[in-house]
Order: sequence, then C-alpha cells, then structure tokens
Amino acid sequence: MKSREFAAVIEQKKIATDTYSMWIQTEQIAKDARPGQFISVYTKDDSRMLPRPISICEIDREAGKLRIVYRVVGQGTDEFSRLQAGDTIEILGPLGNGFPLKEKKAFLMGGGIGVPPMVQLAKELDCEVQIIAGYRDELFLTEELSAAGKLYIATEDGSAGTKGNVMDAIRENGLSADIIYACGPKPMLRAIKAYAEENNIECYISMEEKMACGIGACLACVCQSKEVDEHTHVHNKRICKDGPVFLSTEVEL
Repeated sequence: MKSREFAAVIEQKKIATDTYSMWIQTEQIAKDARPGQFISVYTKDDSRMLPRPISICEIDREAGKLRIVYRVVGQGTDEFSRLQAGDTIEILGPLGNGFPLKEKKAFLMGGGIGVPPMVQLAKELDCEVQIIAGYRDELFLTEELSAAGKLYIATEDGSAGTKGNVMDAIRENGLSADIIYACGPKPMLRAIKAYAEENNIECYISMEEKMACGIGACLACVCQSKEVDEHTHVHNKRICKDGPVFLSTEVEL
C-alpha cells in the first residue's frame, strides 16, 4: 500500500563522485517496503513538478527508516544532495513490484547505480548469496554488500577486482547459480538475460527508466513485452507499475 508523506532526513553523506546516501524517517513507507521497490521523491521547486524515482537501498522496518542511494544527474537530485539532518522531504511509496525471495543459490548482479537495491535483497534472501557488483572506477557500498554475501567486484578500469563487467567477473571466478537478480543499465541487463536463457537459469531484472507519474497512469515508462498488456492492449509493460522487476523472459531488451 503506497503512502505520500513528508519524511525527515536523518543523515546524508557523499559516498562517491556525485553519489549520495540518505537515511530518512518515514511514518508508514518503511514498514511496507520490500527489496526492489522504489520511492518517488519530490523537489521543493514548483517549476519541477514531477518527482524523481529512487530505488530503495536499505530498510529498517522496526525503526521506520529507509536508505536511498542516488546519483546527481540534474537539478532535482542536486537539490536533494544539499539536504541535511532535520530537513524534510516529500516522498511517495513504496512503488512498483519488488524481487521475489526464493531459496536458490543466487547471483545478485548490480551495475553502477543499480548496485544499491542489491543491499536489502542480499540481507533478506535465505540462500547462498553471490554478489557481483560492477563499477566504472569508484567503489561504494562494498562494506554493506560483503556483510550480506560473498562479494565479487568488476571495474571497467581494472582498479579493483576483475577488469571488465559483471559477466567477466562470473567467468573469471568460475561462478554458478540457480537464480539471478539483476539491476543496472540496459546493455548489462541484455547480456544477463541472454546468459540466463542460454544456461536455463531463472532470472529477474530490475529496469531503470525515466518516469513521470510513477504509478502507471501516464505510460511514460513502458518497455516492450512478449505478452499483450491488459492496460494498453499492446506489447508494452509499465516499468513503474508492472515492474520495475520483471521475469527476464517477460520483456524484450
């Protein structure tokens, strides 16, 4: 059940270039949130009416706290980066469908700003967890990921772990799994989807997309699906409403 509320900023810090971690206090959203879901965050500038979708990194349901990790890419997220403890921020959530929690030997694969959703997922899975995190160069959230599973790192410049991408890390380390959970840029998801199909592995992908309403009404964030969508009657899925998590065989990349 989604709620719209004003949340209090508990703490915020910069954890990499243009990348920030923020803990917020909520009334209800943290209690309802699940790994893989996101929240819409509203700016205080009336000239920017649409909220910014940000994935949930960590959940403390008992204390009613959420952690979001986001990258500054425009004026809205730049505004968020200047918030300090005690400030308030308007949010809507939890939104979308999260990852199904299955008891199978798992790959958790995150690339760039797709890494944060893997933290809470790794904490909640009751199985052997292998986390493959891909970065351009700067690392972040490695301490949290290492505490929740076996962490493998890939960097484009080779400064840490495997030089290359997450698929290179799987091959270099001879890893195997029975299920895959992934979040990251489309080229990465496309490669993971192909790998899963070639090896007959169940695979769930969380898709990143620019959004408008965040609740499935405006059809601004559709992706191509194999089946006809009941809402649009075409081969589309709404990433905000039907996703952002999809079984990889449901969608075309």
